[in-house]
Amino acid sequence: MSAEPGNLTGRKSPSLRRHINLLFHGVFTAWLVTATTSFTAETTHTTLSYVDLVHRLTDLKHLALMPEPGEKTAQFSSYDRASRYDENTGKYIRWDANGDNDGIIRQEDGQSVLAEMNGPGCLWRIWSAAPKQGHVRIYLDGNTNPAVDLPFADYFSGREAPFTRPAMVNIVSRGCNNYTPIPFQKSCKIIADADWGAYYHFGYTIFPKDMQVPTFKRELSPAENAALDAADQILSQCGPVELPGRVSRPGECMLRGNGGFISPQLDGPGAIRCIRVRFDPPLTPADADILRAISIQIRWDGESSPSVWAPLGDFFGTAPGANVYRSLPCGYTEDGWFYANWYMPFAKNAEIKFVNDGQIDRKLKFDISSEPIHGDLSHYARFHAKWHRDVLLPADPDRKIDWPLLKTTGAGRFVGVMLHVWNPRGGWWGEGDEKFFVDGEKFPSTFGTGSEDYFGYAWCCPSLFQNAFHNQTRNDGNSQGHISVNRWHISDQVPFQEQFEGDLEKYFSNDRPTRYAATVFWYLAPGGTDPYLPVPVAKCTNYYVLPVARMIPGVTEGEQMKIISQTGGNPQIQVMTPWGSQWSDDAQLWWTEAKPGDKLVLALPVASVGRYQLLAQLTRAVDYGIVQLSLDGKILGQPVDLFHAGVIPTGEIDLGTRELTAGDHRLTIEITGANPLAVKSFMFGLDFVKLVETK
Repeated sequence: MSAEPGNLTGRKSPSLRRHINLLFHGVFTAWLVTATTSFTAETTHTTLSYVDLVHRLTDLKHLALMPEPGEKTAQFSSYDRASRYDENTGKYIRWDANGDNDGIIRQEDGQSVLAEMNGPGCLWRIWSAAPKQGHVRIYLDGNTNPAVDLPFADYFSGREAPFTRPAMVNIVSRGCNNYTPIPFQKSCKIIADADWGAYYHFGYTIFPKDMQVPTFKRELSPAENAALDAADQILSQCGPVELPGRVSRPGECMLRGNGGFISPQLDGPGAIRCIRVRFDPPLTPADADILRAISIQIRWDGESSPSVWAPLGDFFGTAPGANVYRSLPCGYTEDGWFYANWYMPFAKNAEIKFVNDGQIDRKLKFDISSEPIHGDLSHYARFHAKWHRDVLLPADPDRKIDWPLLKTTGAGRFVGVMLHVWNPRGGWWGEGDEKFFVDGEKFPSTFGTGSEDYFGYAWCCPSLFQNAFHNQTRNDGNSQGHISVNRWHISDQVPFQEQFEGDLEKYFSNDRPTRYAATVFWYLAPGGTDPYLPVPVAKCTNYYVLPVARMIPGVTEGEQMKIISQTGGNPQIQVMTPWGSQWSDDAQLWWTEAKPGDKLVLALPVASVGRYQLLAQLTRAVDYGIVQLSLDGKILGQPVDLFHAGVIPTGEIDLGTRELTAGDHRLTIEITGANPLAVKSFMFGLDFVKLVETK
């Protein structure tokens, strides 16, 4: 998605949800566990009621079950259809195409077909960045009357039943989300009127062919409405899970620095239901390196390499630093407790290890809750979570934009990711689409429209938000500095039988620098391939270092020059770090809102009398004009055309040689026009002027 101009200033304070009522949460969670009859380790049912499907919104236990043959999760979206895979050549064509606002399947009778699929299945997630009043109609199971016929905006307004539960239907940081299940038995077709808006996702699961599900209707039964209400209550009050019959193992220790560890162990068969960790004193957002130096690792059933390895804060879904938020599977509460509610089964034993590779001892408290498992454990996969950055990058140059979140082989389910972005120069980092390749697909069955869209918000909005399924837990302002976002796939988990690859397009290079680190969460059958190894602490902390501004000696910075006069427009200082480090002192004098004929006069200081060669570095961009420069009323060279498809410096332009006296001279910039290909905004940018004394 393209960043919306003018939306990079201002920052709203995060609005924290009310404190959780743990007893209420426990009652409802226990009710959900006992009421869910769709899948258990002992029995696979071939019928899913609407109430069963609603339970999937909160059922973390279901994620650990091995996927069934024929089970598939995918997404229809408005991604740019110029991106394609050529089966004849094996080439990926225009893989970085970025016009993601209005892609459709086809036009039909003057309407747009947005999605169509064969069931049995269920729509789990509808998202948009700009829904409008044009109707979007959902036709199910061949019916000629739509099951849903609403203006697209009303899928998210909270006014139209049953899309009224705020934890499932909401607008967060300008992203519109609807997680209300919409099942179908045979087919689903989604058609939109002309003015439906821009940008859409429809995420769905196709069940095994013998599964029986109801055909959705907006008029729900009392039991179905009660199930949605209960799920909404749980999703609104996320926190550490409290379950009857669980076994709690609390502990505390002084975790010694330089490799000190504590390693509680559990005997099986069983499942971890909640891991809680607290430091004394509690940590803050400023404690980034502390949380990167302390790791959690978990081994199942005596395995030699851990299935879980991550810096502690990243494992709990937020980094760097300790940032308060609550979501369904994990979070960091106001009283300083990290929690993870993932369901983690094991057969013989589980070893949970906390390791302090920092220099300072830390007092650690923990509480590990577990429960026994009865029945056939072959139904369960094992929980995996790994932190990494810049590994398993694509070898195919046509796919160099794809930054891998997860590559794994075997059977299992992809259930979420936390992404830490280090973006010290600012600028919108999140143009990249998510792409999920399942079981050897050449073209991804999930292809998104932008990184912030995947994480549930829109228009690069820097405001923090929290939700059961997606969160922005840190943004240092206007997407500059540290950004932490996560997305949990609970009802819309992605099953795979043989292989999974999940990528996120990365437009900005490491050298800029814009660097990614991801913690990915998935379930994998024993014997599957997890290629991610533990990472030395130095590599977890040495990459988010502030770049040093490049200062060119002996120049007069444009942004520091005194403005003598102007006939129009708005001269101002512009920080250029979003476009790289090629500008001296990372800034320029930026002249906007001018028109042809307008003049800007600047004072150019000269230290001593002499003959000087005049050099200047300007800026080129798509909306910049053609300018004529002059000094003390005498023209300097030819007009300079500043049009370019991107934002780049001109390099040093030779403006000729002049005899100059000591003192201030008048440097005049006149807007004379614009390139025919330019956006006619007639902007101008001056990085610096250099005077080189000659003989």
